[in-house]
Amino acid sequence: MVYIAYAPVYKLSLPTGPNGEPHRFPMLKYELIPEQLLYEGTCTDENFFAPSPVDDHWVLGVHAPEYVHQLKALTVPAQMVRRIGFPLSPELIEREWIITQGTIDCALLAMKQGCAMNVAGGTHHAYPDRGEGFCLLNDVGVASHFLLETGRAKRILVIDLDVHQGNGTAVMFQGEDRVFTFSMHGKDNYPLKKEQSDLDIAFPTGTADDIYLTTLYETLPRLIDQHQPDFLFYVAGVDIVATDRLGKLAVSREGCRQRDQFVFDKAIEYGLPIVVSMGGGYSPRIADIVEAHCNTFRVAVGKFS
Repeated sequence: MVYIAYAPVYKLSLPTGPNGEPHRFPMLKYELIPEQLLYEGTCTDENFFAPSPVDDHWVLGVHAPEYVHQLKALTVPAQMVRRIGFPLSPELIEREWIITQGTIDCALLAMKQGCAMNVAGGTHHAYPDRGEGFCLLNDVGVASHFLLETGRAKRILVIDLDVHQGNGTAVMFQGEDRVFTFSMHGKDNYPLKKEQSDLDIAFPTGTADDIYLTTLYETLPRLIDQHQPDFLFYVAGVDIVATDRLGKLAVSREGCRQRDQFVFDKAIEYGLPIVVSMGGGYSPRIADIVEAHCNTFRVAVGKFS
């Protein structure tokens, strides 16, 4: 069975744009994805579980104490709040702590079941000492630290296929040889200043299925052979699809599904547990976002059940 972590979705008071309309941030997808998976019969209630908030001990393993205190006390400087992208609240902070524990729980479940997934997470823009890009805590970073410190993993490969570079994760594990950070992203979009992952592949605007998938097919097996990980984290953003308003790539929804299928196939072939964090998706139609994300869950359930 594929277990799926689910965190509560709170109503956010988002800042408004120049015409008074609220900025669009697709929080709704976090509610609709489980509903769709249940409705179509891909999942049952038994697949889903609700994590508790993560213990600060694990958060502080990768995040600076001052930053963690600012988050919990809601004293984050205004400039950083603007970079994060939405106003902070006690409910939002609690949700972030729950999401992060969800990725840790998924790691433990994946060791038994092969794969576990988080209907959230992939918060790869969170640096050790600051947040940005809708990311407060780095869930994959905290969970990687947990696995290493408890001796449950010795070498980790982070496969970040969100269209935006995993800049916070890259910085978090620079100098940590046990974690290899691999980011395949768009060259011409956020963040403007890219960090240095262990391997970065940046695609020009308009890159479509053939080049994107061929590059992944050639790269991922080589990285597994070279790094010899015993655990995989997969940030499965669907903002690579052509309909995405922020992504700037031109991968089809089917190409995105084939990407997911290949990553799961390699995990199975090499016998590696894999945890999926959802990452981004910003198509104008919420149905396009939900369908692309649901494909990731459908493929996983089909291969690991």
